[in-house]
Amino acid sequence: MAARARQAPLRDAPDAALGDNAVPAGNAIMTRAILYTIVFIEGFCSLGAEVIALRQIVPHMGSSIVVTAPTIGFFLLALALGYHAGAQVDRDYRHVVARNFLAAAALSGVGLAGVSVDLLFDALKQPGIAYLAFVGGVLCPIAWLLGQTVPVLSNLFEHERVGAASGHALTASTLGSFLGSLTLSLLVMQWLGVSAAVALCAVLLLAGYVLLHGRGLRAVAAAAVVLGATVTANAWLRPVIDTAYASYAVIPVTREGMIDARAFRNNNSVASLVDRSEPPHHARYIEHIRALLLDKLGMRERDILVLGAGGFTLSHREPANRYIYVDIDPAIREIAERTFLQEAARGEFIADDARRFVRLTARRFDALVVDVYSSHTAIPGHLATREFWRDTQRVLKPDAPMIANLILDERLATPYARNMLATIESVYGRCAVEVLQRRQELSNVVVTCFNGVPAGGASIYVDERNPADLDLARSR
Repeated sequence: MAARARQAPLRDAPDAALGDNAVPAGNAIMTRAILYTIVFIEGFCSLGAEVIALRQIVPHMGSSIVVTAPTIGFFLLALALGYHAGAQVDRDYRHVVARNFLAAAALSGVGLAGVSVDLLFDALKQPGIAYLAFVGGVLCPIAWLLGQTVPVLSNLFEHERVGAASGHALTASTLGSFLGSLTLSLLVMQWLGVSAAVALCAVLLLAGYVLLHGRGLRAVAAAAVVLGATVTANAWLRPVIDTAYASYAVIPVTREGMIDARAFRNNNSVASLVDRSEPPHHARYIEHIRALLLDKLGMRERDILVLGAGGFTLSHREPANRYIYVDIDPAIREIAERTFLQEAARGEFIADDARRFVRLTARRFDALVVDVYSSHTAIPGHLATREFWRDTQRVLKPDAPMIANLILDERLATPYARNMLATIESVYGRCAVEVLQRRQELSNVVVTCFNGVPAGGASIYVDERNPADLDLARSR
């Protein structure tokens, strides 16, 4: 593609004035250091935009493979179209790339901001349509604009073979992509949050724009406008706390029987409730699970493993047992204590992926509570499989209960509900299933199983062969 761009007609000057390696008028020779810097920024920010986009849609679409795979596919398609468009450019190379960097900075700084994504999904209502609008209107244009960079700037590597110029440029771009994916996901998002990652990509693109366009008043003014919009969108307009894994907010809510209730929102979904009553009230499913553990099962001085911390309300003001929370987000405890509980959370906290923990730990527990959600209704796909439920079984002591909080349709009639319950019972055998909200489209469904119950097949009683009475006698 770079070869085609280099061999295209050069319309900025008469042919007689051009040597084999000349650059058209209006494209002053740039040092190699600046060229490689620009290409590095392109690689860093293009893959950075993809990483950020995947994180920003988690609260609305979840993180399943049916969401991430199409997102990556659309991104790569737009990148390929950008390569093709860049190969057609035959003049004003610096101006074209500078313009692209400025537009990509605006799209990144504002379009990838959490407030913009939230507004888009709220406005369009249908998650699938909003997803396509976000990918098609924000992520793909960023990829298309930045994809043009290497083919266009390869024309400015003077006195180099086309293959060498393209190879060196692609090396710098790919190195930028490698460092961008690691830096943003493992450092910036972890320590400073997603908004900081968005701002960093926008700032780098603006720096590239200034390097390409020059430090004239117009360039600085345009960069300042985009920078101001980026800061506004990411620092002032969204009253949430972003981490690499989730967005958190505490909001006041009104609930019957609760006094000054507040909700802990995790990825735009209410994860926990607490109020100022004495003793405090909590979400209905939390109080239901507490009653199971403390009253029906009579648990005292036991080790209870909780997968998915939420707002740490299962152990809130509950001194009878020892609670061990496992959550993938290292920051969730400090956030919940400071903004939601407004006091120290009871129990031990382990920052780890739930599946990894139950697969590798040597500890055994007296009870297990599974409450893992990446959005309102979505359990991460790798925590819904039979293999995961088998791993949960291995961390339980004999006859210990496993209690799972699921969000399913109140009739348990959808394929997801039927298959999820069948998957759990294929491991644990028959479980108790309690639907807590009968008049809602979606309900908390508490599933209670016991380690050691046989998970074998069952027979159906029919008139022709009906051993019901014999089975009843054998079961007493």
